[in-house]
Amino acid sequence: MKRTLLCTLLLATGVYVKAQDAVSYQMPPKAIADLLLAKPTPSITIDAKGEWMLISERNSLPSVEELARPELRIAGMRINPNNFAPSRQVISFSSLSLKNVKTGKTFIITGLPGVLNATNISWSPDESKVVFTQTNAKSVDLYQINVLTHKATRLNKLPLNMVLGGDISWVDNSTLLYKVITKAATMAPAKPLTPTGPVVQQNLGKSAPSVTYQDMIKTPYDEKLFEFYATSQLVINKSGVEMPVGKPAIYASAQVSPDKKYILERTLHKPFSYLVPAQGFPSTVLIADISGKAVKNVAELPSTEVKPSGYDNIQNVPRGFDWRDDEAATVTYAMPLDSGLIRKKVAYHDAVYALSAPFTGEAKELFKTEQRFRNIQWGNAEIALVSEGLRSKQSTRVSRFNSTTGKLETLWERNQTDVYGNLGEPVTERNKFGRSVIMPIRNGSKILMNNQVGSSPKGDLPFLATFDLNSKKSEIIWRSQEGQFEYVYDVLDPVKLVLVTRRETQTQVPNYFIKNLVLRIGDQQITSFTNPYPQMEGVSKTKIQYKRSDGVDMTGDLYLPKGYNKEKDGPLPVLIWAYPAEFNSANDAAQIRGSKDRFITINPGGPVFFVTQGYAVLDNASMPIVAKDGKQPNDTFIAQLEMNAKAAIDKLADLGVGDRNRVAVGGHSYGSFMTANLLAHTKLFKAGLAESGAYNRTLTPFGFQNEERTYWEAPKLYYEMSPFSYADKIKTPLLLIHGDADDNTGTYPINSERLFAAIKGLGGTVRFVYLPYEAHGYRAKENLLHKLWEQNQWLDKYVKNAKPQTAAQAD
Repeated sequence: MKRTLLCTLLLATGVYVKAQDAVSYQMPPKAIADLLLAKPTPSITIDAKGEWMLISERNSLPSVEELARPELRIAGMRINPNNFAPSRQVISFSSLSLKNVKTGKTFIITGLPGVLNATNISWSPDESKVVFTQTNAKSVDLYQINVLTHKATRLNKLPLNMVLGGDISWVDNSTLLYKVITKAATMAPAKPLTPTGPVVQQNLGKSAPSVTYQDMIKTPYDEKLFEFYATSQLVINKSGVEMPVGKPAIYASAQVSPDKKYILERTLHKPFSYLVPAQGFPSTVLIADISGKAVKNVAELPSTEVKPSGYDNIQNVPRGFDWRDDEAATVTYAMPLDSGLIRKKVAYHDAVYALSAPFTGEAKELFKTEQRFRNIQWGNAEIALVSEGLRSKQSTRVSRFNSTTGKLETLWERNQTDVYGNLGEPVTERNKFGRSVIMPIRNGSKILMNNQVGSSPKGDLPFLATFDLNSKKSEIIWRSQEGQFEYVYDVLDPVKLVLVTRRETQTQVPNYFIKNLVLRIGDQQITSFTNPYPQMEGVSKTKIQYKRSDGVDMTGDLYLPKGYNKEKDGPLPVLIWAYPAEFNSANDAAQIRGSKDRFITINPGGPVFFVTQGYAVLDNASMPIVAKDGKQPNDTFIAQLEMNAKAAIDKLADLGVGDRNRVAVGGHSYGSFMTANLLAHTKLFKAGLAESGAYNRTLTPFGFQNEERTYWEAPKLYYEMSPFSYADKIKTPLLLIHGDADDNTGTYPINSERLFAAIKGLGGTVRFVYLPYEAHGYRAKENLLHKLWEQNQWLDKYVKNAKPQTAAQAD
């Protein structure tokens, strides 16, 4: 039954007299609405020669009616039952065009669908073609653009099946591998009028700790639906002719080998789990030839239901199956040497193996890792970068693997939270197989490293560096100038150092340039995107730095209204927006993140809108939770939250721009968890804005965020970190907002329902807004506009126009 498109509002006291109401959608002030509805800046992809550029313009925000279309929520997925595709595509493109970089001429692409809804854009190996998927109401199609003729044509005969991902692989310049449906949507299993019996689950003594996933299979009928929609047929399309590859199956993935002779397949099978998503179902890993004939059964993997708890613990089975990019047909995978239990005392925790065509022999051990193996980036026989680390210790290590000697040599290691120590990512090139591999320079003694963030004590300044594989030293050869934010988008020529960069300043919208570091000729601007937010001109943005009481350095992005003069206008009402982060190192927590010189881009879920309404907005306010005295970060979570908040308020008051008696705090997800806790344990704020949070940690008993201890190991911690436990202390006005279709692990809508009921029952001031059809991140323009109206009303009533606090209230 279709629901009326209304926001259901529940309140205890305040804006309305009634305890609950249903109102039509409201509009925020025009300045806020215009920012939200502004057309975003286009995206680009560019060929390796720097000759052709594809310009992609994003679709506008969807309507609530679009979100209300039919949707199946099964196996951890949300499926459109009419077109065999995900029902909630976050980014799609409504316009595509081609631009010749050398001439500057832009070409309209003919043959595109009338209403374009493009995703999964991919260039052919020779970059003469571009393919993309077109999502329609009843199907998903595959289109190909000829770059030279600027013409698009539809390639597929059968609709694509995108339920388990849009794997579209180039076999050669005219051949593609993808998945299609096996039956029409009209043949989906009909729901029985009555069940055949109760739904029964059981466990017979095995440990099966489970994250609180959403949208799981719940009934035998759900199992039938999943099997129907997830079953697909692999096909090879050569010049528009489709040929089936193998038999229909539930393909979780299908990867073509570098030499294009084999396919690495992972297929799911029963029994389907009621506790974990589809990718955790039992599966078979198989190597088939390009026609689909089975060559080697590599592994039978059990359900991930029995994965041990703990972030570095894994199942005692092989994992991470992939093709080696620098060889014709070699599969690699990792296997634990500690039975999957990281606390087991062993010299090495993982081993990585390789199995080469014709796959008749035994797998060969390549190397072992002292920490948990993460991934490997291939270059050639002498250069591959192996990443390993431990989430529990926030550690990461990168080593060089030389397959000719079998030697694994550490190149660098750091804390994951040490952003100053981040050397970047290796620059890649296409090898003879058309695969992206690490690009060696200087006769293989060095590699190029690209850091598109480049955190430093002066803020983010992206850089390009060389890394010497012998001396293990990094040398920066180009860095963004101070006063702007520019990063290397692509390296067109590693010898002449011809780059494509993306440059922006506070007042200049991001645009793309070709830069020559050797010839040092003037940069060539290749895009001319304009400011989508002219109404933000004059708004000031600064990166402020301050210390909390224990000496930890902190930062935040401060936005002040256009034309504001603190001597004339005095301190402003304040909105602080933050998201807590855990650190094992106080030094890492103190590092500066972000740049004051980035163009002010409007995030639909962010707080910057309110600078147009006369607020000082402190966005990305540091909220570090630091391990101290041998304890874990969360052991002092509440105390550190209060220190963080007080330090931010003190700084704004000291600057003379913020009124410490008119401050609101807000956040989304873990940021809303922070907000509710601050209102429960401090009297620093006049109001709170909490979006899609988790407020009762006992609902996530096997760990949450970066907390890996279970509820049964640390019940006191779970209780004390739960704002629900202190609902009787929440007297500061709190606006709760939640999507009624939240799909995020741990943030079930019941969190907001129960916290609202608790605060209401205990006499607090609270309002609860349920946004129809919204998942964890909000998307529909009506819902976003209404959310901003609600927040603006709340802030105006309880912060901007707040009455002076009496001495009794302060106590």
